[in-house]
Amino acid sequence: MIFSDTICALGEGALWHPEEEALYWVDILGKRLFRHDGRRQRDWRFEEHISAAGWIDEGRLLIASETALFVWDTEREAREDIVPLEADRPDTRSNDGRADPWGGFWISTMRKDKTGADGAIYRFLRGEVHRLYSGLEIPNAICFAPGGAYAYFCDTRAGVIRRVTLDDDGWPAGDPVDFVDLSGEGLKPDGAVVDSQGNLWNAQIGAGRVACYSPDGAFMTAIGLPAGRVTCPAFGGRDLSVLYVTSAADGAAEDDRLSGATFAVPTGFKGQRAHRVVL
Repeated sequence: MIFSDTICALGEGALWHPEEEALYWVDILGKRLFRHDGRRQRDWRFEEHISAAGWIDEGRLLIASETALFVWDTEREAREDIVPLEADRPDTRSNDGRADPWGGFWISTMRKDKTGADGAIYRFLRGEVHRLYSGLEIPNAICFAPGGAYAYFCDTRAGVIRRVTLDDDGWPAGDPVDFVDLSGEGLKPDGAVVDSQGNLWNAQIGAGRVACYSPDGAFMTAIGLPAGRVTCPAFGGRDLSVLYVTSAADGAAEDDRLSGATFAVPTGFKGQRAHRVVL
């Protein structure tokens, strides 16, 4: 079940690269990017916080940092900045993000000190960044239904996962609506991913589980993990049936020694192939 025993202060951004057949993830607070293909683990350290990535092709990722979206070449170990991202806001950093079915990339931002509703969600598309939503505290759970009918996101502190209909070009076509309200259960939604059948899998930080909800928002099942502070799931493996889950040591209880590790759980479900970012 333990895929990597490297303890991350804030493991996040799980991404299965379908062409490399490797898992990427980040330690936001540790400013590191990891890659593991089941045989070898590599990592790279950066001078600023990084939080999420999308794949462009073999050996190249689009990475969100606290100041920019940039291309990272894993073989040349070279960075090429593409567009700034709240570069004039030293009090904020990027957070959750995923590529969408149109080749765009949705990315959220939040205050580093986790205070105040200064967070936002942006869409990067064809070289430009467009702000979609603002007034959020800890924006998370960005993911997409098969075929791109819907996008999902949440504000972790509010405890509600929201859904918005997308138009033919992948832009929000109306106001977001509540999809799953976890506030009454005291659960905190973090990262999420949608499988090939349209079920949403949500890491619930502090609860030590990834919960699965049907396309109509009904609870289906949950996978318990030996770490309380799970943060972000991604389907991977050759048949996309393995659920990889990152976690965070930051804020974990003293006896929760596995929070910060990265896990791999075989499932009876099949994920979607991660979408490619088109520059």
